Amino acid sequence: MKAIAKARIESIDILRGVVMAIMALDHVRDYFHYGSIFGDPTDLKTTTPILFFTRFITNFCAPVFVFLSGTSAFLYGSNKSKKQLFKFLFTRGIWLIFLETIINNFIWTFDITYSIHIFQVIWAIGCSMVCLSILIFLPRKIILAIGMLLVAGHNALDGIVVQGHSFQSIVWDVLHHENVLVSGSGHIFFLHYPLIPWIGLMALGYLFGTFYQKDFDATLRKKWLLGLGLGSLVLFLVLRGLNVYGDLVPWSVQDSRTKTILSFFKVTKYPPSLLFLCITIGPALLFLYAFETIKTKVTDFFLVFGSVPLFYYFLHMLVIHVFAVIGLVITGGHWQDMIITAKGFQSQQLLTYGYPLWVVYLVWIGVVLLLYPFCKKYMLYKQAHKEKWWLSYL
Repeated sequence: MKAIAKARIESIDILRGVVMAIMALDHVRDYFHYGSIFGDPTDLKTTTPILFFTRFITNFCAPVFVFLSGTSAFLYGSNKSKKQLFKFLFTRGIWLIFLETIINNFIWTFDITYSIHIFQVIWAIGCSMVCLSILIFLPRKIILAIGMLLVAGHNALDGIVVQGHSFQSIVWDVLHHENVLVSGSGHIFFLHYPLIPWIGLMALGYLFGTFYQKDFDATLRKKWLLGLGLGSLVLFLVLRGLNVYGDLVPWSVQDSRTKTILSFFKVTKYPPSLLFLCITIGPALLFLYAFETIKTKVTDFFLVFGSVPLFYYFLHMLVIHVFAVIGLVITGGHWQDMIITAKGFQSQQLLTYGYPLWVVYLVWIGVVLLLYPFCKKYMLYKQAHKEKWWLSYL
């Protein structure tokens, strides 16, 4: 039974490692591709199939990351009291919010004035953990009902838009409506991760952890993984085909078959629609089904990244941004342009900046390979020092 428990945890870390490696592709694209800072790679008027796919494949990252954060919370609390789990989730959630607003914002911009504030996935995970710290005291059936309601029902709120910059409108933007706000002092606030569906997704991820309890039958778990994974994909196809609910933007027939297919799969991430979560979490569950007992050099490679997700996240963003600065210097640009300030953003100083997509892929592969030894060393350090409580926050 001990060996089985280890395999279960490894399959989760392998999945997390795969999506985190893919996540680096999206962030390299952000800093290296032509027009990426101001353009939309899913805009059907300007995109290409390979560019669309480059963005689409990275859609798996945030929802899987959030979902598995809930699962990890359950596994962490499996031998803890509810009070101990509450303390961990609440304090770690606050810690993640701090890291997002102070450390991550600086890494993304290199702006010491903090004129740009970007609220992204670390922020969403932190806020969701704080909420989960309270939800854990409820019966599991109630947690399931709340999670399903937030994930499946939040699209019913899509038509609600609170205009202006009042307190009520800002609260609504934080909860459900993606927005970019500019303060009177010129600071820009990117509210990309409205919280309602992310809180629900983490709650469902928490309950998903029950499948990985030590006494849970492995055969039954695989049946659940297969059924839930396929069910999510079928739900996506049915709802997307009906085109009546589940996403902010319906698909439509375009001037070519290729663009029509792209329109069908162009689902909303901000906030993540029901269909967005179906098409991302479904394959993730099938991945866990397929890789539960598989162990190869390839899975060991991704296991390293999945074992140290927070360390990897901040390190890969720092490396990508530094590489972008170096790239500007090499190509004769001004490295200061890669210090992204509110003034520079509004003046679109990087509007014509960027490299071809093949450069993006080369840099991505280089970043992932470069980070591997550092992540492996840190993983081994964590394994050798499990008694250090503070490592659970990093």
